[in-house]
Amino acid sequence: MPDPAARDAAEEASALSHPAVAPDSTAPYGEHPDQIVDFYAPRDRDDRVPLVVVLHGGAWRAPYDRWHVSPFADFLARRGFAVASVEYRRGPALPAPRAGDGAGSAGAGGAAAGRGGDPVAGRWPETFDDVAAALDALPALAAAHLPQADPRRTVVTGHSAGGHLALWAAARHVLPPGSPWRLPEPPELRGVVALAPIAHFERAVELDVCGGAVAQLLGGDGDFKERAACADPSALLPTGIATTLVQGREDTVVPLPVAEAYADAAARAGEIVGLTVLDDVGHFPLIDPSADACAVVAEEIAQLAW
Repeated sequence: MPDPAARDAAEEASALSHPAVAPDSTAPYGEHPDQIVDFYAPRDRDDRVPLVVVLHGGAWRAPYDRWHVSPFADFLARRGFAVASVEYRRGPALPAPRAGDGAGSAGAGGAAAGRGGDPVAGRWPETFDDVAAALDALPALAAAHLPQADPRRTVVTGHSAGGHLALWAAARHVLPPGSPWRLPEPPELRGVVALAPIAHFERAVELDVCGGAVAQLLGGDGDFKERAACADPSALLPTGIATTLVQGREDTVVPLPVAEAYADAAARAGEIVGLTVLDDVGHFPLIDPSADACAVVAEEIAQLAW
């Protein structure tokens, strides 16, 4: 049996080995430098096509930005989709450390250090502010920058922490009353395809997914329960939005039980979500254009989009 750590390392190296792909255009949806969307036009098509919104992963931590999924966005564009890859604010950035300082920062961007030296995951409420603002702005931005996109045929996808954000974005109409992100009615989406998503916070905390990232995202113990009610996709069910999860059976980064817990929560809420489990696949092949798993992802998106 292959060593799980060695397999994970090889899969990650393959997914991140592709050169970043520059977008066809970029547009801001706010004033912060991270409030931008990259647009990838569909290749070899002249008709209007579905719009796929991509939310990147990286445990909501600052060092991991949209560029690592740009080959995946380009892969979808080559499959004939119009693609919008969304950047958003992640873990808090700190000033560069002074000479001799060894604590308080970690990773690219000088992100604040969390447990075990990892950068802190997410910003509350800015991460959610940004995803909500980006999705609200996308129809107008796409009309200006990606005229081949048909916003009436929009599918949101995301990987890992981005999968969480994709599920959350589709559930804003069931947020608790008074939430600043709540929509008065369901968003106009064909569906969600969440890739190895951090979809069930309680199970993710039990499994210590991404080194305590969920607890960091939601803040201290006193804030966790209240914030989880507005941020945990498994607490925002049913949505009435067609939803599919794609998960590698051998994923050790966001293990299969997290996706299974979300599917179970949906079933208890009276909603059936699809769960496609890929054998002999870990976390990263889902966004690796050279992996067979990535073609499966594109097909799952196509089934909802077309």
